[in-house]
Amino acid sequence: MAEENKNKEVQDNTENVEVQDVAGMDTKSQPEPEKQQENPEKFLKEFNWHNYEEGIDPIDDEKLEEFEKLVEENFVDTLDDEVVTGKVINITDRDAIIDINAKSEGVISLNEFRYNPDLKVGDDVEVLIDVREDATGQLILSHRKARVIKAWERVNKAHDESLVVNGFIKCRTKGGMIVDVFGIEAFLPGSQIDVKPIRDYDAYVGKNMEFKVVKINHEFKNVVVSHKALIEADIEEQKKEIIGQLEKGQVLEGTVKNITSYGVFVDLGGVDGLVHITDLSWSRINHPNEIVELDQKLNVVILDFDESKTRIQLGLKQLSQHPWDALDENLKVGDKVKGKVVVIADYGAFIEVAEGVEGLIHVSEMSWSTHLRSAQDFVNVGDEVEAQILTLDREDRKMSLGIKQLTPDPWTDITSKYPVGSKHTGIVRNFTNFGVFVELEEGIDGLIYISDLSWTKKIKHPSEFTNVGDELEVVVLELDVEGRKLSLGHKQIEDNPWDKYEKDYGVGTTHTAAITEIVDKGATIDFNEDITAFVPQRHLEKEDGSKLKKGEEAEFQIIEFNKEFKRVVASHTAIHKEEEQKIVKQAAKKAAAQNADKTTIGDVNADLQALKDKMEGKK
Repeated sequence: MAEENKNKEVQDNTENVEVQDVAGMDTKSQPEPEKQQENPEKFLKEFNWHNYEEGIDPIDDEKLEEFEKLVEENFVDTLDDEVVTGKVINITDRDAIIDINAKSEGVISLNEFRYNPDLKVGDDVEVLIDVREDATGQLILSHRKARVIKAWERVNKAHDESLVVNGFIKCRTKGGMIVDVFGIEAFLPGSQIDVKPIRDYDAYVGKNMEFKVVKINHEFKNVVVSHKALIEADIEEQKKEIIGQLEKGQVLEGTVKNITSYGVFVDLGGVDGLVHITDLSWSRINHPNEIVELDQKLNVVILDFDESKTRIQLGLKQLSQHPWDALDENLKVGDKVKGKVVVIADYGAFIEVAEGVEGLIHVSEMSWSTHLRSAQDFVNVGDEVEAQILTLDREDRKMSLGIKQLTPDPWTDITSKYPVGSKHTGIVRNFTNFGVFVELEEGIDGLIYISDLSWTKKIKHPSEFTNVGDELEVVVLELDVEGRKLSLGHKQIEDNPWDKYEKDYGVGTTHTAAITEIVDKGATIDFNEDITAFVPQRHLEKEDGSKLKKGEEAEFQIIEFNKEFKRVVASHTAIHKEEEQKIVKQAAKKAAAQNADKTTIGDVNADLQALKDKMEGKK
């Protein structure tokens, strides 16, 4: 570029150039003026401008070429934006003086060497010419820029050629770590630190490790590295060797790698196997961490694996004798055993009578009551209970137990305790659509049918009459010892009031009451809290032809009474109709008597007219 500028300058000056003799120059070497004018291009090419500008004696071309060659070999071209290696020749309070074989030394601020506090004279450093020359003619160099350029060159080379690089883990970050690689901050995902899960990330901060560059995003200048990738190849070889030797029943030593709610993953030396929670212990456990802990070494047996042997099922409890095989041979049905409640279900509770040996107490065997309840009403997890062995199957390893068998059966003397007709107080335990279950004592339940709750109330559901937990007086109506059933009644505690109502409100009796409600086909009236009578529409008619209204009080005659169905029908119209009939009868009798006394026909007609007027509402 310098040569091009010089040639351009020369070309600009040649337009008005005149050939002159220059002191100390060999005029014979210059073209003659005539020839110069004839061929300026040849003149420019052959003219020795170096000697002309410097005013020096001519130099042989061979020596000049030799000099230029030495300069090219020993001095860097300060115009190229390339990274070069320099040597530290001096260190001041603020700067480092670097020799890069240029015309002058370069200067770099010590701030760029903060990462290297041990910098000393004689060290080689990579630099980039930041400013060719400052005002004083000093070269300004940059070590930081040179490191960045070189770092990206090295990172790209490491990625392209799958080279192993060294890095320094600086700190933690979300999802992994920040690693310094050649001065570039790279990201190390948590999953790429090791082949096994990492529990303590902080333990890696401040460490130097080897990595592989697995991803570079040139647009965003992001670098991702992996330490796991370095060891996976070795592990894969180990894995193939181990898998090839696997056999069912084989016992191997492994290390607990991970614990989940459903089981434990064990590292068998590059191959992972799963011990399901049910294969950890013969006893029931709630979580695997009750048995094992992380990094614990233990022996496991291979139970099964798939064809590719990538899924390996392991067992821990299988290395010890099955508890049922060690169960006391003398244990038999009818014996009493003690154990701890380990599981509760709606249908019963499982009791561990020995380590790994469980028996089921069905809810029906927890109480003599025929009214079944939840097992939680009787026992809780962790309770120590005593029970009796009801069944024992050593081959199928099953055992059923009972608690109620430890107490006398309350139905043994039921006839003497609860004879028919006896009165008792019980507790309402449950409802059905057809009645109420009442518990007289633990194990003795009886049923009150809905029709036996009240003499007078019409009950659609037992909850309208009582509540669960209420005390209720009852009478034993029926007793079935073989079927273990009691039929109870509540209304039988008192006499049937309808026996008395049958006399007081019999057909033909007259009572005064007010219309309670008007309905589609008539009206209802309440004679008392038990008796509600129905008045048909045509029986609401008054003497003047109008009809009774709601709230209006009047006399009513009972025209129907059914004690069994508690049905009462009344009529207001029958009151004045009956009165009319009485008047007619009285008039007829009077006419007959007057006729005997020779009463005139006019007198009889007057009496009949008075009756007619009364019926028509006239005075």
